[in-house]
Amino acid sequence: MNRKKILITVTTYPLPSRSYDELVCTAGVMENGDWIRIYPVPLSFLIDLKGTGRMRNVKYTWIELDLKKRLDDFRPESYSPLNYDFKDIVIGDRINTDGNWYERKQYCLRNIYTNKNKLLEDSKAPKNISLATFKPTKVLGVECKEDDREWRDEWKELRKQGDLFETVKPIETLIPKLPFKFFYRFLDDEGNESKLMIEDWEIGALYWNCLKNADGNENTALRKVKEQYEDNFIQHKDLYFFLGTTKRWHSRRMHNPFVIIGVFYPKIELQERLF
Repeated sequence: MNRKKILITVTTYPLPSRSYDELVCTAGVMENGDWIRIYPVPLSFLIDLKGTGRMRNVKYTWIELDLKKRLDDFRPESYSPLNYDFKDIVIGDRINTDGNWYERKQYCLRNIYTNKNKLLEDSKAPKNISLATFKPTKVLGVECKEDDREWRDEWKELRKQGDLFETVKPIETLIPKLPFKFFYRFLDDEGNESKLMIEDWEIGALYWNCLKNADGNENTALRKVKEQYEDNFIQHKDLYFFLGTTKRWHSRRMHNPFVIIGVFYPKIELQERLF
């Protein structure tokens, strides 16, 4: 058993898995900047089940809890809560964006990859790195692709998994299936191009908010998402990507098992010129 203090930086939009307990990737960094993944995490910690039913604002919040290393997961960052009901959790302060995300940067940007091949090499045995902060040299744009509009049968099986996923509403109502997939295209420091899917909960929530404001017009909602993640982020933000792998694809040793599980976006800082 290990008592750990973690700054939550990642909650992904849920993707049903065969094991079910990696439904939502919840990850963060410790005080020394090392990454850690926690699963399973009760939906009650991530969603206000008895209130609005919306995602809780847990990002950049310090938590302390007892964890145990996942013996069924070869990835070194993977842990499980000792108590699945989170009865031992202590929720601390939330780090704000003062000083252009100054304090957040102290923890999230300690260890940064800039080279695609270096990251992929470190993702192989024996290191098996599966969580990382990546600084693209240039972000080329955002792409979206239509996806299935209904959850697959695996999702429906979640109701048979016990108290961990019990809710006061149907799970499909609380977390509707995203009908689109979103991707970032970017270059590394050697000009190598990548196209990775964005699985951050924020982009899913943004899409649903834009769809509501657009009275259900999907084209308008997609345009608004692109305005934020492309026009605003690329032109005005100093972008970093939080990357992570799924156990399934990492274990199969796919060429690039990473997806974008979070976007770190302080404003671009222009250094003052000395005259």
